[in-house]
Order: sequence, then structure tokens, then C-alpha cells
Amino acid sequence: MKKDKKIKKVKAPSHHKAKDFKGTTKMLFKNLGKYKPLLIVAVIFAIIATVLNILGPRVLNTLMVLVFGQNYQINEVTKYGLIILSMYIGASLLNYFQGYCMSKVSIQLSKKLRSDISKKINTLPLNYFDKHSYGDILSRVTNDVDMVGGTLQRTLSTLITSSVTIIGIPIVMFTLSWQLTLVALLQIPIAILTIFVVVKNNQKHFVYQQKYLGDVNGYIEENFSAHNVVKAFNSEEKSQKEFENINKKLKKSSMKAQFYSGIVHPLVVFSSNIVYVLICLLGGYIAIKNNDMTFLATIITFMTFTKLFNQPISQIASVSATLQSTVAAAERVFEFLQEKDEPDESKKTTTIPKIKGKVEFKNVSFGYSKDKEIIHNFNFTALPGQKIAIVGQTGAGKTTIVNLLMRFYEINSGEILIDGVSTKKMNRTYVRSLFGMVLQDTWLFEGTIKENIAFGNANATDEEIVNACKMANVDHFIRTEPKGYDMVLDEESNISAGQKQLLTIARAMVQNAPMLILDEATSSVDTRTEILIQTAMDRLTEGRTSFVIAHRLSTIKNADQIIVMKDGNIVEIGKHDELLQKGGVYKELYTSQFETGENF
Repeated sequence: MKKDKKIKKVKAPSHHKAKDFKGTTKMLFKNLGKYKPLLIVAVIFAIIATVLNILGPRVLNTLMVLVFGQNYQINEVTKYGLIILSMYIGASLLNYFQGYCMSKVSIQLSKKLRSDISKKINTLPLNYFDKHSYGDILSRVTNDVDMVGGTLQRTLSTLITSSVTIIGIPIVMFTLSWQLTLVALLQIPIAILTIFVVVKNNQKHFVYQQKYLGDVNGYIEENFSAHNVVKAFNSEEKSQKEFENINKKLKKSSMKAQFYSGIVHPLVVFSSNIVYVLICLLGGYIAIKNNDMTFLATIITFMTFTKLFNQPISQIASVSATLQSTVAAAERVFEFLQEKDEPDESKKTTTIPKIKGKVEFKNVSFGYSKDKEIIHNFNFTALPGQKIAIVGQTGAGKTTIVNLLMRFYEINSGEILIDGVSTKKMNRTYVRSLFGMVLQDTWLFEGTIKENIAFGNANATDEEIVNACKMANVDHFIRTEPKGYDMVLDEESNISAGQKQLLTIARAMVQNAPMLILDEATSSVDTRTEILIQTAMDRLTEGRTSFVIAHRLSTIKNADQIIVMKDGNIVEIGKHDELLQKGGVYKELYTSQFETGENF
């Protein structure tokens, strides 16, 4: 049964909690699966392309030495020119193919993570969703997965090419001039120190950023889904203030994350420019001292290498910010995927050959949290075919009893038996298949009317669907629509609450489960529609053991047993007339409802 949920603010982790870069990286690569070979090919292509780009200026240096020494032939110049051209064309092609491979890998990873999250949602216990906002879960499926998939290609490619460049260029430079190479390498410790300090102290801000983004999504989801309520109570201004408060936290964390990340690039560029000047001065001094005009070619090559060398350092500085966001997003995704599933019950094969419908609660106790028990030593027996109504004030435990019956939650103690067999011995999927459900919240998905009705029974024939709709008093309405049973239900469909409820009743009829759980939903419909719904429910419950959470007590006068609950306990049991004659809690509820029009 669906419970009212409030958006829970996601608490950011403490400042001292470091992120597990190594562990998260391992999990990312583990999730690549069969695309690891493609990733390796992309890495090889990237390395070869980078090496070709590094060797290009070295070959150009040889050509310039020939030209400055005035000791060359035109065919030699042509040969070296073609070699350089071939190297750059080859590097461009390899970069294209590695980019294509990385795109495919990142897209497939995103697809896999979304599929894993979708599967995970179906295996999580219901109490997980009581503790986490839908908006936060939605943020992990959308924003966090997009962040991981969208930035993986860019960050990996940049890290590979930049690393190879930083290692390769000094090696080539040493073959030209060890003095100028030492000067060029001065920028490395400055850049490494800057990046290390910023990354170490800035990670927490990226974690905050992703957490608060989930908060914002949660709040928006809550307010959009209840927008009419916000307007009805003139709470637009209050809602906007609350949103601004959350949005301000997101802005503050984002500003800090981007500000500190932005410091890296200017510092690296400044240090590289200083080195650039020093190379020009030292190179000029060496050329003049040795009276070697060909050394000008080396100076020009070093200027080229310095620019090439500056680029990967700046790229690593820039990608460090992206990498932090990616790790923070990836950890949120893996954190969700590592949540504890419902216990595996695939080995439980106990079934009931022929369902009669006897349901027993024996000494059942339960609490949503260990320190707060809300159902206390509950005992009751429903005989086959009986219609059992459960009534009581809000919070009495009506919905909880149904949740336990469907094994949405596990009882703390006691037993629930169906035809003498404990539900603990049966697979929870099997237990749920024994019950058809009609909820107060009329959930219909985007699809045709026929698809919605057949949702609980994929093998239902067209004839069975039509018969169910006739029994549910909704066939006439469907046939008045232009496309009839093929009408697509979406946000633009003008379907009333009563019509939706009748469709859900038809869906339960098609499912044809041996027992039923009904959350009466006649409180928000007109009298004529209420009669149609009530008639359809009577047909649905005929011959089936049914549990009805009663909101309008006038609709359960014909119930075989009425359970009156208060604070998790049964305070009265009996038929309608018997309970009225007792003059107890039920009569008080019944009288107050007719006096105030209140529903429970």
C-alpha cells in the first residue's frame, strides 16, 4: 500500500570523510564488462596518436637544422615534410577512432548503470523508500548516471593523452638539449603541487554539490506532484522560499567547487609562461656562446614543445574538477546499487495446490522501526470467502495490516497463515500473486486501456478483458472513446477519478486472484459513480476472501466481519448491526462520520 511520503533532506557527509577514488575507479572498470577490450583498443589508439604528435616537432627540428645549416636538397625537405604530414594525419585518424570507441564505451556504461538501478529498485525492500526521497533516487538515475557516462569519455581520453605527453615530451627534449629540458621541467612540480592541494581540499564541495542537487530534484518532484495542493492553500510564496533555501545551498557548494577548481588553470598557465621566457633567454645565450645558428632550430622546437607540454598540464588541471564530480556521482550510484536487497527466496517453493482463502493472524507484532511497535499481538481469522472490513482512525494500523499480509514488510513476531501455511515458508512473489489489489491511488501507466487492464495478467485474452470491463461497469465508457480499448492513457487523457478507479477494478478482475485487498476509493467521486464502483467491487469480491480498508463506513454494512482498530490493537470485532448495538468505538466512528462527513 502506498504511504504518504515527505521529501527527506539529504545530509551531506562530514568534511573529514575522504572519497574512495581507487575503490570507485575499480567498480567503474568492473562495470564495463565486455567493453573492456574496446576500452583497451581506445587506450592504445590514444597512446599511438599522442606519440605521433610528440614526434612531429622532433622531425620538424631535423628539417629546420638542415635549412638553417644551408646544407640540404629539395628532395630531403620534401621527404621530411611528407613524413610530418603523414604523422599528423595518422594521429588525427587514430584520435577519431579512439574517440568513437570511448563514446561507445561510455554510452554502454550509462545504459548498464540505468538498467542495474532499474533492477535494483525492484529488489529493494519497501522500507528503503520510506527513508529516501523519490527525488534523490531519481537524481541518481538521471543526473549521476549522466555525469558518469558523459564525462568518462572526456576524462579518460584526456588523462591518457596528457599522461603520455607529459612522459614523452621530456624524453624527446633530452635528445635535443638537456639544459633547456631541465628549465622546461620546472613547471611540473608547481603544477602537481597545485593540483594535489586543490583536489584534496575540494572533493567535499563536489560531494555536497551532487547531494544538494538530489535535494533540489526531490523538492521539485514533491511540489510538482502536489501543485494543486500548493495552489489551493495559497502556499506558493512559502514553497518558493523553501526551494530558494535548498537552491541556495546548491549554489554555495557549486560556487566553492568551481572556484577552487578554477584556481588551478591560471596558476599552471602562469608557471608555464615563466618557463617559456626562461627557455628563450637560456637558448639565446647558448646559441650566441657557441656561435651555433642551427641551435635556433632547437629553441623554436623547445618553444613548440613547451606549448605542447603546457597543454596536458592545463588539461589535467581542468579535468581534475570534472573527475571529482564524476567520482562523487559514481559513488552515489554505487552506493545505491550496494544497498541491501530483500532476502533471496528463490529456494522457497512451498505453494498451496488449491486456494480456499482462509487467512490467520497469530500473535502478530510489528513496528516500522525497532524502537516503535505499532501492531501489538494481533490475532484474527478470516474464513474462506468472507469480506473483512478494517476500520479505525488515521494511524490505527489499517494499512500496516495489509502491508504485512502482502509481505511488503516482515513481521517482528508471530505468524500469518494462508490455508494453514505460514507466509514465511512461501516465496513473497507467490504470496503477492494470491492477492488482487485495488488501491485508493489509481495508478495507471502511459499506454492503451487494454494494456493497463492486462497489466496483472499478460496472458489475458481480448474477450476476458472486455468481460472484466463489463463486470466493472466501465465497458460503456471505453466504447464511447474514439479508439475504444486502444485509447492511449497519458497526461492529456481526460479521465475522471471514478473512471480510473473502475479501470483498476477491471484490472483486478482480469488478474483473477483468489483473494483481494481493497482500499476503498469512493470518497472523491460523485454519488452515481460511487454506486458504479461499489457495485463493481461487490462483483469483484464475490466468492473471494477480501480485506477492505473502509473509508466510508456506509459501504461496509454487508461485511462479514468488521475489525475496529485503535493504536495497533483490535478493540472491536463484529457485524455492522452488532457493533452499533454495542455502542463502542465503532458506533462513535459511525456517528461522527455521518455528522461531519469524515472518512477514515
